This record gives sequence, C-alpha cells and structure tokens, in this order.
Amino acid sequence: MTESNHRQSEYPINPIFLDRWGPRAFDGKPMPVEDLLTVLDASRWAPSALNVQPWRFIYVLRDKDGWDEAVALLMEANQVWAGNAAALVFMVSHTKRLNRDGGWADNAGHAFDSGSAWMAASLQAKMLGYDTHGMGGIHKDKIAEKFGVPADYTVEMAFAIGKYGRKEDLPEALQEREAPSSRKPLSEVVFEGHFKG
Repeated sequence: MTESNHRQSEYPINPIFLDRWGPRAFDGKPMPVEDLLTVLDASRWAPSALNVQPWRFIYVLRDKDGWDEAVALLMEANQVWAGNAAALVFMVSHTKRLNRDGGWADNAGHAFDSGSAWMAASLQAKMLGYDTHGMGGIHKDKIAEKFGVPADYTVEMAFAIGKYGRKEDLPEALQEREAPSSRKPLSEVVFEGHFKG
C-alpha cells in the first residue's frame, strides 16, 4: 500500500494518484502560458480509440482579456472560487469520426477518450506543482456559443488550474470541504468473473 496526502491505497501505486485532488483554494496568481501548454501537451498523448483524438481544449488565462467572461460561463457556485485560478480550460469533444470509406460516423468513445485526456492533463499539472479542479457545473450552451463550438462537438467539462492558495480565503461552507476525498474500497468497484451491483 502507498500513503500520501492523508490518503492510503490498498496496493502499492505511484503517490501522484494520491497527491492529485481537486482543491478550490487557488492563490489568484497568473501562470506562464508555457506551463499551461505543457499540461495540455501531456493530454495530447492520452489513449484514443482508432487514434481519433476527439478532445479539444479552449483556454483563458486570468491575466488576459476575456477572463471575467470565461468565469461567467461557470455555474455560480463554481464562480465563487474558480475566479482565483490561473487559467480556465474548457474541454469539448468531437462526436463524429471518419470511417474507412471517408464518411462520417458517430464516435461512441468520444467522451471516454476525452476523460483520459483530462486525467493526463491533471497529472501533468500536479507534476509541475499546479492543482486542477474539474467541473461539470458549467453553462454548456453558453460555452458553445461564446467559443464558436461546431454542432458536431459537445462541451464536456471545464477545469480550473493554478497554485494552491489558502483555504481560509474560501467561503466558510467550502472551507469545510477543502480536503482530499477518500475513495470506495477496491472490492466495491472491481469484480472477478461477474458483476456485483
């Protein structure tokens, strides 16, 4: 087993999986665009069915034009804290893929593959000393409109990235939640030979 970040795995794993978590307390400082592009380059190498690579990222840096408009694309509960991040990244995925005869077909794995890309970005960010917090609480229609996302793409999620700040700067209700979460036991999610509900 591995212990790190007040967490403990059941088997020996790399500590980065325990160290990565989704805090809300960011320090409000900008980050170099090169660091953000390093994070997103790592996600480029995520596994992808048929090597389609359906994910796309749209980013806004806090020290650039459009920051307040980007924060407004989050649901209000996320705006409260995500406005202190160094960058916001919006992930969209292509719901179609080219088939062998050159026509377009539905890509059933677009969301699955995009989730792999998000995890790669999150781990690379942690390796660079940044934290990330993924969000489903976003205004997907407004994001698509704001950034000109084509109809055959879907808005998947957004994530905030930055250096960890002070939890005392969060609203009191969020301060209580500002700690790495635990996980279900392996026995609840891994089964040999058949499914156990």
